[in-house]
Amino acid sequence: QVQLAESGGGVVQAGDSLRLACAASGYTFNLHAMAWFRQSPGKEREFVAAISTSGVTRYEDSVKGRFTISRDNAGNTVYLQMDDLKPEDTAVYYCAADFSLWDTTTSSEAEYDYWGRGTQVTVSS
Repeated sequence: QVQLAESGGGVVQAGDSLRLACAASGYTFNLHAMAWFRQSPGKEREFVAAISTSGVTRYEDSVKGRFTISRDNAGNTVYLQMDDLKPEDTAVYYCAADFSLWDTTTSSEAEYDYWGRGTQVTVSS
């Protein structure tokens, strides 16, 4: 079955970097767009970044220039490189897979079919 497993979260200070990874299994990874979302306490889950099968990317405005999404199709893994982290980046980060027929970088949570369990990122000031 489809499985997504996030890793790489932790506790860091403002200005530090982290690299999240999401290992995918149970499906043909290179045929589906992938995305990262996050959820902070008391807030709804929000879009962070997405990448199509061809490598087209999309970012939420607050992370543009600081976060980079990438994918390794040979290794069935999608990454989120997070630089210059801020306390407001504190959240549980989830990866998601889009199994629709269209290869898009949608920011709509409803368009993603499979989700990982998340990894906690905490940024202290």
